[in-house]
Amino acid sequence: MIDDADRAVLRRCVELAAQALAAADEPFGSVLVDRDGVRRAEDRNRVAGGDHTRHPELALARWAAAHLTPRQRAQATVYTSGEHCPMCAGAHGWVGLGRIVYASSSQQLVAWLDELGVPPPPVRPLPIREVVPSVPVDGPDPELAEEVRALHRRRHAGS
Repeated sequence: MIDDADRAVLRRCVELAAQALAAADEPFGSVLVDRDGVRRAEDRNRVAGGDHTRHPELALARWAAAHLTPRQRAQATVYTSGEHCPMCAGAHGWVGLGRIVYASSSQQLVAWLDELGVPPPPVRPLPIREVVPSVPVDGPDPELAEEVRALHRRRHAGS
């Protein structure tokens, strides 16, 4: 269940997604929070340079592996503007991170991109639970999902 504290961090994820869009990148942003609610790391999408693995969720998994103990990783939460793709969900699971909270789902993104006439991505957008079934997951958030949708509309306007 997404509460007000979760929603506050998700709002930061949407801000990071808007920053990515302002930098001519795809609108995704993520924040890693420890068990005490301290924001430890954040990032936005950086795929515009041609490396399509530069997702913020993957960057946060790598950061966590380098800076947190296994116990700290398991107690952390990753917040993100959009549900993890299979690559990022796999990294999350391999690193041993805890809960994931997202503003918009992969299913929503697929529908939005289809409405906008954007071709599907080369990797099938599976739900997180199909990739890492043991990770607790909460999302989407209806209010914030609409804000994420608006970012994708701006990104693909005129596609």
